[in-house]
Amino acid sequence: LQGGDVVACAETGTGKTLAFALPILQRLMVEQPPFGDPAREAYTRALILAPTRELVVQIEDAFVGLTYHSPVSTVPVFGGMPMDPQERGLKAGADIVVATPGRLMDHMRHGSTDFVRLGCLVLDEADRMMDMGFWPDVQKIVSALPPERQTLLFSATMPGEILKLARDVLRMPTYLQVGANRGAARTIKHSLEQLARVDKLDWLAHFVKRNATGPVLVFVRTKIGADRVARQLQAKHIRAAALHADRTQQERLQAVEGFRSGKHPVLVATDIAARGLDIEGIAHVVNFEVPDTPEAYVHRVGRTGRSGAEGHAITLVAPDELRNWQALEKRVGLQLQ
Repeated sequence: LQGGDVVACAETGTGKTLAFALPILQRLMVEQPPFGDPAREAYTRALILAPTRELVVQIEDAFVGLTYHSPVSTVPVFGGMPMDPQERGLKAGADIVVATPGRLMDHMRHGSTDFVRLGCLVLDEADRMMDMGFWPDVQKIVSALPPERQTLLFSATMPGEILKLARDVLRMPTYLQVGANRGAARTIKHSLEQLARVDKLDWLAHFVKRNATGPVLVFVRTKIGADRVARQLQAKHIRAAALHADRTQQERLQAVEGFRSGKHPVLVATDIAARGLDIEGIAHVVNFEVPDTPEAYVHRVGRTGRSGAEGHAITLVAPDELRNWQALEKRVGLQLQ
């Protein structure tokens, strides 16, 4: 609110989106000349960068909800959709641009953007942008922005590489930490099921039919695995959808909306969905395999237990995965229940 740079590390589900959206909107609403004054120029005042299309859509949805009865304009910019409508919004000087780095770079190469007077840059899920190899694009985008701006960096985890890169793009930032670094939200109950790999699908189907108290988000390691598990659940008369990067943008949106509306009580996803997927009321997250890293575990299970609600994270552990699970359990500091 005071206009300084911020590095914020917070547990997933603690409201990071509102933490940057509300101050940005506050600044826009008090800016002079006010909205409606012919002297007020149309240009982009805030840019939010996020790693995935799903997260861009959700952040922009949050802004649209907050600005419904105001003249503030927003434009979402991400791949898999036509360039032209995005280009029109950028050239019209939308107040707020929410974008993935790759698609924004495409528009910048076409000369569609004008960030000369940008006042605020937000880097959301910065650790994920680094994991996905977007950081070179982020650095190119940042180098094209005016140096006299506010920069806010948000991340669920804060590895050393992020802190080093933060020093490159932020000026004397304030460091904020909510909860434990690497930690999952305290509202999540963690448990494991030890069973043979061949028994995992039957266990999952039984759990969904008999024990689940609400929507179930299942994480698998590969895109082929996501399709296979969703298909096998469907064969057992369980409505399930798959979400991964090889799906078209329309298929991905349909999968997310079907899960959100209850049409599919089960969503089977790769890690791309773990970042930023904010669907109210996910009761259970099931790790079909042991996640590769503590960060992946924290992001996956952070889709449940959000905004103070209780959640349940279950990891299915085959005998050959037990050693990896024990190492992860120790590094994340899990208390199994």
